[in-house]
Amino acid sequence: MNIQTNASPTIQFDKKTKTESPLKAEIFSRYFRVVHALFAVLILIQLLPDQLPTETYAAYAVWFAAGVEVLTLILSAFIKKPASLNLFVDIVAFIYGLLIAWTLATAKFNILKAALFPPPGKVLWQFISDYDKILTNIQSSVGIILQGYLLAIAAAVPLGLFLGWSARLGGAAAYISKFLGAIPPIVYIPYGIALLPTFRSVSVFVIFLATFWPVLGGTMSGVMNVEKKTIDSAKVLNVGKFTMLFSVILPASLQQIFIGCNQGLTVSFVLLTSAEMIGAQSGLGYYIKNYSDFGDYTRTIVGLIVVGIVIVFISFIFNRIQKFLLRWKQ
Repeated sequence: MNIQTNASPTIQFDKKTKTESPLKAEIFSRYFRVVHALFAVLILIQLLPDQLPTETYAAYAVWFAAGVEVLTLILSAFIKKPASLNLFVDIVAFIYGLLIAWTLATAKFNILKAALFPPPGKVLWQFISDYDKILTNIQSSVGIILQGYLLAIAAAVPLGLFLGWSARLGGAAAYISKFLGAIPPIVYIPYGIALLPTFRSVSVFVIFLATFWPVLGGTMSGVMNVEKKTIDSAKVLNVGKFTMLFSVILPASLQQIFIGCNQGLTVSFVLLTSAEMIGAQSGLGYYIKNYSDFGDYTRTIVGLIVVGIVIVFISFIFNRIQKFLLRWKQ
């Protein structure tokens, strides 16, 4: 009886240990990472004396980093997939590393020229100060992108389906689209300014051309490379031409169509920013060009960062849409 009594707690202790060990390992893997050490380093270097004669607005950098750290801790509890969590914390670690190097090279050691490279706190302060102005310019740029981009897709996809369905027309149209698509759409800006009533309509026209040819080429390529057995199976069911194109050929061509859409989206942002720097009165390109002309490089850096954030965000949304529409290929 004594042996059984003494053995029982030992067995319970072993079970408890086995239960707690995976939990401790999970907590450690989620919350004890290099990214949190980088956050601590970023906060500690703020204690170093500033070497710049002007205000560095270090408090803004501290509050920004603290907000990112809180968000990281919260999402670490909710992101279930280890790969997704690793990707997220790696991005945050890169941000911390960039802020550390940026702070040391500007505010703390004054290695970089202050007029060209302001400290991160000052850039964040300027972003908050110009928030309304930046939001207005984002709306202008994104509105132009969406208008020209969606018009191009609406025109290029149906045309590409019909041209690609005809082997003779498709072969000739493929070479024509490659020729016209090789011409940089920005060279059409002088003609657009001469023919169209507003610079916004010129920008929409440029985005339309930047998107139309890649999407047309991708659609025709997708149609011409649809597997023959897919088409034969549809013919056995006696489907009509319209149903064949939009219910059979279109889904089978989506992967190639999205390749063209991705190319068009990337080029569109580059061209829009360039066009806005030439003659626009609003938009992110105008914001950057306007303040760089006056030597205000704090606002110039703000504009560059905002452009990057907007592009990454729209690309993320586009990739989610692509993944959803192509989920049947998973």
